[in-house]
Amino acid sequence: MQRIPFSLAEPGMVLAKDVVRGDNPNSPPICGKGLELNETLIERLRNLGVQSITVEGHPVSMDGDKTLDELLKDLDRRFRRVADDPLTGVLKDIYRNRIIRSMGE
Repeated sequence: MQRIPFSLAEPGMVLAKDVVRGDNPNSPPICGKGLELNETLIERLRNLGVQSITVEGHPVSMDGDKTLDELLKDLDRRFRRVADDPLTGVLKDIYRNRIIRSMGE
């Protein structure tokens, strides 16, 4: 999943989190998780002043973003000292799967 500025929203993207009003985050959601964006919905959310959304996958490359390969290499580097510990290996696999899912793979 990726949080993006609303200006980068495009039809076909799927919301990974509910969209709520920025001025009242405790209010009911404007749009629910799992909803696919279309032109009409994007325009409606723009008129409501939505500033950012969280979408499924990793559809937008932004400055400073790391590639999937870079993220997995960082994970390997962080776990290299405990590579022989089976329990830590399970934890590493959980993180690896989470990273891969968050990148839309």
